[in-house]
Amino acid sequence: MHWIMLALAGVFEITWSCAMKASNGFTVLVPTIVTVVGSIASSVFLALALKHIPLGTAYSIWTGMGIVGSSTLGVVLFHEKLSGPQIACVCMIALGIVGLKLLATE
Repeated sequence: MHWIMLALAGVFEITWSCAMKASNGFTVLVPTIVTVVGSIASSVFLALALKHIPLGTAYSIWTGMGIVGSSTLGVVLFHEKLSGPQIACVCMIALGIVGLKLLATE
């Protein structure tokens, strides 16, 4: 269950960061509200996951999910560009997330 909490924290991390981009500097109401609610939800689920998952592992996975998800959605939703080296780095982060989960000791 604690890994599900961490996954939810990561999903809300991606949600609020994309909503912040869509809020246009907090000038658009709905994305601004999603940003605030998403950031609170992300923090709450991370706190719940931290009851059972070591800090270094949980925080690394949480931020890694945010990086990979936000980078991907930035390209898809906001037509941002990633260079080849940037794509390679994001892929390495994704591999690191998988490695941390597979090698996690609880």
